[in-house]
Parts: sequence; C-alpha cells; structure tokens
Amino acid sequence: MTTTTLPTVPRTVNHPDRIERARRLGTAAALIAMPVIFMFAFATHPGLGSIRILEPAELILRARGNPVLQFAHALVTLNTALLVVVAIYLQSLLRAGRGAWAGLVGGVMAVLGACLLAADKGALCLTMSALDTVDDTTFNAMLPGLVAIFDKQGWVVLVWGMVLLPLGVAVQAIGLIRAGQWPTWQAVTLLAGSLLIAAPDGMEIINLTAALALLAALTPQAVHLARGGSPTGPGSAASRCRNCRHRLAAAATTKTS
Repeated sequence: MTTTTLPTVPRTVNHPDRIERARRLGTAAALIAMPVIFMFAFATHPGLGSIRILEPAELILRARGNPVLQFAHALVTLNTALLVVVAIYLQSLLRAGRGAWAGLVGGVMAVLGACLLAADKGALCLTMSALDTVDDTTFNAMLPGLVAIFDKQGWVVLVWGMVLLPLGVAVQAIGLIRAGQWPTWQAVTLLAGSLLIAAPDGMEIINLTAALALLAALTPQAVHLARGGSPTGPGSAASRCRNCRHRLAAAATTKTS
C-alpha cells in the first residue's frame, strides 16, 4: 500500500490590516472632531447669550476685525469634509433592513448640504478676512454690495441648500431608530442635535447646545471604532443575515414547487 504525501502549504502569518485600522481610527477621529469644531466655532461668536435673528448688516459688522471668529469660520469650512465622513459612516450602518432607504437618502442630502455649507462659509465668511486688509473708508463703500451677498441675492441663494445637511442627518437618525441600530437615547440625541444645529445666526447658544448633543451621540461610536469594532455594527449585519435567510427560503420554495 502506497501513501501519498500531500504538498505542504506554507503557513502565513495574519498581520492586522493596517489600512482598515487607519480607516477605523480616521472615522473615529472624524466622529469626535466634527462636533468639537462646531462647539469651538459657536462658542467664539460674540453675544453668545442673546437669542435673536441678525440682519445681514449686523453679521457683516460682527465679523469685521474679529480674527478669532474668522478663524472659527475657516475651521467650519474645513469641517465640511468631516461632515461628509460622518454622513457616509451613518449610511454604512444602514445598508440593509428597515432603515436602508433612510440611510441612502439622508446620506445624499447630507453630503450635498455639506458642499453647500462650504460654499456658504467661503462666500460669506472667508471673504470677510480679506476685507480686514482694507481701510474703513473702502470697507464702508463696499458695504451695500456686501449686504447683497449676505442677504443671499442672485445665485448666492443656492447656499440655502446647506439646510439639507442637518435634515439629511436627521433622516439617517430616524433610520437608526427604525432599524434599532443604536440605543434609543443615542439616536434621539443625534436627531435632536442635527435639527437644532440649523438654528439661524444670532442663536449660537442653541447651535452650541446642538453640537454638544452631537458629541454625546457620536462619541460611543467613535470609541467602538477605536477599539477595533466593526464599522457596520451588529444591527446591519443581522439585517443582512435576515435578508439572506429570506432569499434562501424563497429559493427553496421555488425549487420544491
């Protein structure tokens, strides 16, 4: 009797996927940094305790010669990139199951709104830092044109589309509630924070409170990712498994019929 010796397969050492680890840590950092930047930006606004809607001229004069506020606006402009990361991450949690459409539609709304928020900060905020280099006489002569810009005349009206950002995140929060992906308090906090952060200029105390709510809602997810947890979460995996079982059952029924 002859014996056949099978060729030995070289053993491979499973190294951690460094790219996946960097992706998890980067997403976790974005989940924390995004609301923190908003908190800093809103806290730097003068008259934080007052609650009233400001006229365009008041917004212009408030930014005039205020480098701290303009730095905060520059950070918010950059923060729009982190907002896109957060929206895509929330959509990844809702790839299947009851909240799938909410994750997709809300994600599209949020990404588009983030782009228009960047346009808003570029047109209405970053330009003010450049105008600090001109003297008061020149600045006063430019004031009527600036009022037209801050009043969102002409094509500047498109920046109102930035409201799609908080509405999109709110839709995703509703999807998380429906899918049972997060604890109820966490999803409701995300929903409240996303809606309240849309408060208009002059109500920064409300915006600041909303940013705190977003931080409270997103921090558990950031910790989960930083510890090496799956970016999709158990709820979405369970939803996909249920869908797979339904498809397998339907296929078996078709074969036996």
